[in-house]
Amino acid sequence: MGYGKRIDTLCSLLKKAETFADVGCDHGYCSEYMLKNGLCDRAILSDISKGSLAKAEALLAPYIRQGKAISVLGDGFLGVPKDVDEVLIAGMGGSEIVSILSDEKYGFMPKRFVFQPMHDAEKLRRYILANGGYIDRDFTFEDGKFYDVICGGRCECRGQVCDEGSYTDAEYEFGKENLETFPEAFTKRMNKLIGNIDKYLKQPQLQEASKADLLQRKNRLQGVLNGEIK
Repeated sequence: MGYGKRIDTLCSLLKKAETFADVGCDHGYCSEYMLKNGLCDRAILSDISKGSLAKAEALLAPYIRQGKAISVLGDGFLGVPKDVDEVLIAGMGGSEIVSILSDEKYGFMPKRFVFQPMHDAEKLRRYILANGGYIDRDFTFEDGKFYDVICGGRCECRGQVCDEGSYTDAEYEFGKENLETFPEAFTKRMNKLIGNIDKYLKQPQLQEASKADLLQRKNRLQGVLNGEIK
């Protein structure tokens, strides 16, 4: 695809849809990928930043002229219809994504979504599964730094909760797919976290309470890597 590993990874997870919304679209590359490859009939480009939206508008100007793309300057799901087929939100914190989904006026659980939270992935997983959503992909990948990507959609189970309760605390924290398949990037990230803890533990001024907390965290990470914590 040629957009760089992070964007290429996100694009590879997008599915064919009549309407596609790129919320926080920034440069608009993912919308370009969908339109250029005939994977959507219409794309909605949304961003709270006028400058970022202008970049996407410039990139996708031919599609905008043809009526195949529209741009919306605003926060969250403002201007995004609740019946949109697929939503991408990438590069925001998990707490920010939860705020968008739970907004009293505009929020909703999309039919299909690809979320790439920069942090607070656990909070996002818990929200999705407790609020009418399901997760079918959830893994870590690397492109200069480590990223989580969470894919899924809205349950069509007549108001019942699909997966809440089927996740362990470790799966909420680290991602179910990561604990089942241990992708290279996830293992590498976990080892890096353990290495960082080891550095802190060597500090001579470290208080006993802090040392105990760090050792507890290290033991949990090692337990996950060893398959003892699932």
